[in-house]
Amino acid sequence: MSRFSVSEPEELLINGGNVEAPARVSARASIVETFKECGLTAALRVDREDLRRRILIPRRLRAAMAEAMRRKDAEAGVREAEEAAAAVVEAVSSGLGAWEDVAPEAPIVVFVNSLSGGRVGPIVKGRLIELIGNEQVFDLSEIKPSDFVQYGLACLEILSDHGDRCAKSTRENLRVMVAGGDGTVGWVLGSLGELHQKNREPMPPTGIIPLGTGNDLSRSFGWGGSFPFAWKSVLKRCLFKSATGQISHLDSWHVLISLPDGETIDLPHSLKLTEKGIFSQDGNIEGDSPDQVTCVEGVFYNYFSVGMDAQVAYGFHHFREAKPHLAQGPIANKLIYTGYSCAQGWFFTHCMSDPNLRGLNNILRLSVKKINSSVWEELKYASQCSVRAIVALNLHSYGSGRNPWGSPKPEYLLKVSFV
Repeated sequence: MSRFSVSEPEELLINGGNVEAPARVSARASIVETFKECGLTAALRVDREDLRRRILIPRRLRAAMAEAMRRKDAEAGVREAEEAAAAVVEAVSSGLGAWEDVAPEAPIVVFVNSLSGGRVGPIVKGRLIELIGNEQVFDLSEIKPSDFVQYGLACLEILSDHGDRCAKSTRENLRVMVAGGDGTVGWVLGSLGELHQKNREPMPPTGIIPLGTGNDLSRSFGWGGSFPFAWKSVLKRCLFKSATGQISHLDSWHVLISLPDGETIDLPHSLKLTEKGIFSQDGNIEGDSPDQVTCVEGVFYNYFSVGMDAQVAYGFHHFREAKPHLAQGPIANKLIYTGYSCAQGWFFTHCMSDPNLRGLNNILRLSVKKINSSVWEELKYASQCSVRAIVALNLHSYGSGRNPWGSPKPEYLLKVSFV
């Protein structure tokens, strides 16, 4: 038995272009969309040196952050930066150098999931390093975003508290790019979300280079549905958009799952174990509840679901972990998804002999509790309907660009409080 408790803190994302409600899309349409979102259809030329002036963090601060993360000690990075600054001051006073410690208008760091996008991920990483250097490009297999928050950003904050105006400006204007799929973006956003909890604002806004399979979060904020070509010109445009794009707000889902104590669970990056405790219904809800429960919690940034689609995604995840050589790109991944959907019974629920496999209404009871209420209300749905999944969604893109909301009339949206 699982219980979900949901709240909606706000996160910041950078708009990558014009955002339109998605329709039924094909692979060809997705590629055309990517051309448009990355600026390939516009006569936008980005000068490399101008881009570097906008986003390149001063050398001593880059080295300080890298040292802090390498040593897992923010103070070690502070010492590195202060020693470098002292050396520069001495060189300037001796007439052997010039002071070039100027904060950029939009400093950017990039997190790359080199396992995403098949063969594209490592190429993207290499070309980003060519553009802005390896001290501002982090491979997630080597540097965790939590280490960046705990040590790298903390180093800048300590330097700022010591009166370093360049570090202060860099920290306040910092932006983040994530090259990966929706799961990778969620992982990075989850780590950045710790800044809210510890009152370490501002939280850096985040842009996306879509290397995943579905890329619904990327689609919703105008970064496109795929990234099939790792051209330097495209990457320069992505970095330029990240530096100059408008910032939008995204509500995130905080989910608490209570499980009977003793169940074995394999947690993804998005969930973490909390303290075990005694289950409290905090209201009236039918059914037996376990005395002791194990609780896990996490934050989701596009949607979470219960049902067949979640089971398919879970199966795909374990398949990719076991046989990564077979999941080498979006097209191969979607074929694997299709295979799991068919094998799992998504398209044949009415033909299933086992009633438990004909829809969620046979195996799931869903109750909700409204704000300022202590009463749980059970949601009823028609027994003749084969409900395959229940999705908590706050985007207009689901399942690789599909629009689950359809085109409802304004009167309906007003009725259900969508507007």
